[in-house]
Formats: sequence, C-alpha cells, structure tokens
Amino acid sequence: ETGANDYIRKPFAFDELLARIRVLMRGKGGENSIFRYRDIVLDVDSHRVTKDGVNVELTQKEFALLEFLLRNKGKVSRRTRIIEKVWDMHFDYDTSVIDVYINALRKKLDTNEKGSFIETIRGVGYRINDDK
Repeated sequence: ETGANDYIRKPFAFDELLARIRVLMRGKGGENSIFRYRDIVLDVDSHRVTKDGVNVELTQKEFALLEFLLRNKGKVSRRTRIIEKVWDMHFDYDTSVIDVYINALRKKLDTNEKGSFIETIRGVGYRINDDK
C-alpha cells in the first residue's frame, strides 16, 4: 500500500539483493518496447525503426515523435502535449517545428497506396489511427 514491490530485512546477502533487483526489473512490464503499425515496427530498446523489414534512419527527435504518437495510437495528440513531451519545452504557438518533423516522418514512412499514417486534426494536433 505504500508503493513498495518488495523489501529485504537486515542483515541480507548482497547476492539476494541483486537477485531481487533483477526480478523487479524483469517484472516492470507495463511499458511496451515494441510498437507495430501497418508495416512499421519501432523498437525502443534497440532504437530501430523498420518499414517492410527494411531499416529506416530517423533522427533522435523523429524517433521520439514517432514513439510518442505510437504510444498514443488512436488518440488525438494535441500540439501542446507533443511539444512538452517530445521537445520538453512549453508550447510556442508561432513554431512550426512539429509540422516539419511530421512531414519528415511522412516522407520516410508513408506509402501512397495506404495514405498517410499520421492524420492531421486541423487546429488540434495529430493522430495515428488505430488500424485493427
């Protein structure tokens, strides 16, 4: 009830402490590290993006933006939230930085026959539709 997942009473062996830490690290789960959308796969742990099995080179910010949008797939991500989470700064209404990076992602990952995977919600933000 206090937020603790485990505890060890003194005295304890260092090996026991390490074993318990490993168990907690394995069990943290909850956070998905691989995201799939259509033919795009983003692997957070290896910091790789593939499209149709082919590696796609993204900048740090492009990767962070794509990860943010995929974590929020099916929801509209407001421009203010994107700038705060991806760029870690307060929103400047005059900036076009988000638009520039969205366009870069579209150029690198879109295919014409399937349409754009990032939908613009005019005056609000962006969304990756939840294709099932």
